[in-house]
Amino acid sequence: MRLRARIRTGIVTALAAVTLVATPTAHATVGNMRITKVVVNGGKDIVLTTTAKKVTVVATISEDSALTEVEISLENRVGDDVNFSTHGRATCTGTGTVKTCSRTLTLDPAGDLLHNGLAGPRNWKAFVQVYAKDGDFESGFFPSVGVRRATALTVDAGPEPVRKGATLTVNGRLTVANWNTNTWTGLSGQGVQLQYCKYPCTGYTTVKTVTSNATGNLRTTVTAAADGYWRWKYAAPYWTAPSFSAADYVDVR
Repeated sequence: MRLRARIRTGIVTALAAVTLVATPTAHATVGNMRITKVVVNGGKDIVLTTTAKKVTVVATISEDSALTEVEISLENRVGDDVNFSTHGRATCTGTGTVKTCSRTLTLDPAGDLLHNGLAGPRNWKAFVQVYAKDGDFESGFFPSVGVRRATALTVDAGPEPVRKGATLTVNGRLTVANWNTNTWTGLSGQGVQLQYCKYPCTGYTTVKTVTSNATGNLRTTVTAAADGYWRWKYAAPYWTAPSFSAADYVDVR
């Protein structure tokens, strides 16, 4: 009996669709088949903006018989409750005992089940289910990378040019991909580093940390000392992705 109902659509976009997925065991094996490795997105966190993104999951399988079917899914679940799931049948290569199977899946913030509350590393898992010609079978959950909300920064330093020793004002804005509304919105209450690189630029140093306001705006003043580049850096917590602004060159005279 198969442990998991097959869903061959790309993204599950309604709670009703999730009910089509049978509750799998954490790990099930028949015969000598082994799923030895599963890598999601090359091992790097998935950063989503407000549009769909394709993510590849690769499974390495040890099996001495031909594989008849391999299905891969990427899920956010807590116990038996599936918050989000995208599924697909994998394509496999290898004729010996080691097979490599991959599937490119789509994560789309416009989908009904992908929302801001799912951002971060918690509860994301890959599920792999494999059948072989000789009757061997294995299925199980495997750790996944996190899924983060993309961020963006702008910068504007002025006046330009500025007199040496005068006050230089540096503005900017921190925005984040809002999966609930599929828009970019200001991100408030975040510490963002103001960085400076003296011309000719060989490396940035952090001058101060500024907290974004209710609309994500950043504003601070510094003393102009020499020609150089100014930028903002956001280190980001677990649920958002780090980002840098472009560099703004200021001529000091």
